[in-house]
Amino acid sequence: MTATKLIATFFGAGLLKPAPGTWGSLAALPAAYILHLIGGFPVLAVATIAVIFVGIWATKQETAGKADHDPGEIVIDEVAGMWIALWPVSFGAGFAETTMLALYPGIIVAFLAFRAFDITKPGPVGWADRRNDAVGVMLDDVIAGVFAALTVVAFGVIYHIVWV
Repeated sequence: MTATKLIATFFGAGLLKPAPGTWGSLAALPAAYILHLIGGFPVLAVATIAVIFVGIWATKQETAGKADHDPGEIVIDEVAGMWIALWPVSFGAGFAETTMLALYPGIIVAFLAFRAFDITKPGPVGWADRRNDAVGVMLDDVIAGVFAALTVVAFGVIYHIVWV
């Protein structure tokens, strides 16, 4: 397997069937947790930005000369989007001086919201997807990740107002 394929498929997660995007999103969870353990939110944020740029490069390499600009096996975009969706959880865990796992409802909301936005492609998510290039492949999931992160924050606020 080439380096670009390894990156684009996130170490082969995108080769799993069915629903490679869901597998890629699931594979992003333990990786985000490890990054958080290494250095908290700052490390997760820097890694996310790096994955976006490396993902654009790998996607461009893997789709060069092919009709399909966004094959299902490319899931590095899901990793970037999922990590963004987890930013509030990582930040909150650092703020509360606890582990990300202690905020597991936020992880669940991040995963479900990200998959919902990625699959349905509302508004700007769909616009980015229609770019039909490597930047669009990454950008639609980045935007879906931002929407999911905002959803996590909203659920967190509601939880703290209602139950805490």
